[in-house]
Amino acid sequence: MKTANKPISTRTPAAINRRQFLRTAGQTATVLATASTAVPSILSAPAPSRTIGVGCIGIGTRGGDLLNAVALTPGVKVVAVCDVYGPHRQKGVERSRNPDVKAYVDYRELLADANVDAVIIATPDHWHCQMVLDAVKAGKDIYCEKGFSRTLAEARFMRDALKQSWVVFQLGHQARQDTCALQAKELIARGVLGPITLVRTGRFKSTEPHQPNWRWYGYYNQWKRPDPEQVRREVDWNLWLGPAPQIPWNERHFWHWRCYYAYGTGYAGDLLSHEMDFVQYLLGHGIPDTCICAGQIALLRDDREVPDTWVATYQFEKLGRTVTFEGSMNTTDRQPVTVCGREATLRFDAIAHDVSTFEIIPAAHARNAGLPKGYTRGQTPAQPNHIVDWLNCIRTRGTPKCSTDEAFIETATFLMSLKAQQEQRMVRWDAAREEIV
Repeated sequence: MKTANKPISTRTPAAINRRQFLRTAGQTATVLATASTAVPSILSAPAPSRTIGVGCIGIGTRGGDLLNAVALTPGVKVVAVCDVYGPHRQKGVERSRNPDVKAYVDYRELLADANVDAVIIATPDHWHCQMVLDAVKAGKDIYCEKGFSRTLAEARFMRDALKQSWVVFQLGHQARQDTCALQAKELIARGVLGPITLVRTGRFKSTEPHQPNWRWYGYYNQWKRPDPEQVRREVDWNLWLGPAPQIPWNERHFWHWRCYYAYGTGYAGDLLSHEMDFVQYLLGHGIPDTCICAGQIALLRDDREVPDTWVATYQFEKLGRTVTFEGSMNTTDRQPVTVCGREATLRFDAIAHDVSTFEIIPAAHARNAGLPKGYTRGQTPAQPNHIVDWLNCIRTRGTPKCSTDEAFIETATFLMSLKAQQEQRMVRWDAAREEIV
């Protein structure tokens, strides 16, 4: 599909430096005041029959997958796409299934598009806060990829703006869509496992030495390096950096941003967050009381800043509960999500967003009468996928499964592990001050 007839914006704003970003954060009170009056345009039409116009911001690895999903959903039209990299923008146009889709370089022009009712934000994490605040101000419903933010201060700004608005918000933790997870959640709530004292989770992956994790080019299985000079010409580098520190063009930071702390939080926000959010969905216990964490670069010794090995232990003191996460990019081990109670253990078949079934293993002393053996297919109604859940809530003005409050819990939880690892000490959650101390 050609794009010559598409109104692609080429306006590039002045580079935004860290100081300017902090000034923007300081203006959050103004955003909050505006947010309460920024009613999404979809409210002005009959909800059941209205076609939802979606704008997709960020069409890279995960963003391309999300665009595919929303473009195939009935009652929805991808009306706009935005990316600072030309080939990704072109990919968005081609996958939109809309010959009239508009393509933008600057996301603020997409937010000003009256045909856009809702946005999907799938950019590097360092842009999430500003984009969410701007989308709230523009009155657009929001689906944002995890991790929610890079810092706790950003998470508070985002949460407060969202909660004082009419915006429907969903954070991208798709494990909450699984039917077997809902059934497990209901069984746990009934107390069939007895008091739960331990939960185990983990993320492991090993790749060939010449294909190290997080070093792909545009998608998880693409290792062929595009021509660096051609990439440089097709990226609006200042706009890609945005609130991050201003540095000269850096190809490795552009493609492999997960490896550097200026743009994300490494293992904590990328992988641990998936598992801990799933545990939160199952148990609803909120932010942990304490965390200890160790991490190191064990084998992937390139110029990355973030560890390739990550082990965190969380304590919920009043519940007498411990949750562990083990992760390594250098092993083929596996740790399916396992919830351990005094009377029985519930073990899923996979990591959080791959679960499809579970088994229940009684303790030797437990009375097995009436204890289910595991997942019973057909017993729990099928659940909408994560995107459809969000779209359904846009129509009903309901609350999605991974809502604003859940997003804040996710962020505080994974940032506790980051702070504990970086400062090499136990950290504690101060609920009154909403701070990690």
